[in-house]
Amino acid sequence: MLWSDPENEPPEDLRDTQNMLRRLSVLLALAMVLAMLVIGVR
Repeated sequence: MLWSDPENEPPEDLRDTQNMLRRLSVLLALAMVLAMLVIGVR
């Protein structure tokens, strides 16, 4: 990598989208675990 290369920082909206997707995946994983517990109890 050259010193003249631009910073490898994603734009602000892309970072926001990545954070939203990360939160969504965590919520989806928690929902799956909850569903497995509910199915297992029955």
